[in-house]
Amino acid sequence: MLSFLRPGDILVVTKIDRLARSLADLLKIVEGLQATGAALQAIDQPVDTSSAAGKAFLQMLGVFAEFETNLRRERQMEGISAAKARGVYRGRPPKIDAEEIRRLKDEGVGASDIAKRLKIARASVYRVLGDAPATTKAGETA
Repeated sequence: MLSFLRPGDILVVTKIDRLARSLADLLKIVEGLQATGAALQAIDQPVDTSSAAGKAFLQMLGVFAEFETNLRRERQMEGISAAKARGVYRGRPPKIDAEEIRRLKDEGVGASDIAKRLKIARASVYRVLGDAPATTKAGETA
């Protein structure tokens, strides 16, 4: 989206925290907007990047948005830890049947065919088997 902005365009967002994940990202985006000649407008927040006070306000909003994101992430991790302790949260069940991969390999089926049959990536087959494929100089598997 940022690459489509032209001089005189206005990038409209509902809130500053929806534009960037961190203060560093926000400042980089605003810098890019200014270099392009575009402006930023936040519907729910009075942001005006053309004045010193507006820039300071934008930076404060960015700091608080990043803080809020970090708090949310911490609470999520605490909730997951508590659920794991209660035995409720076990994570996503494995999609790859390691025994089936080994059985097919024992039957002489190659890694590419195993991957096709089980609809998984060839790298996953190698990971289960513990075999790293030989690579060429270009980084392609031989």
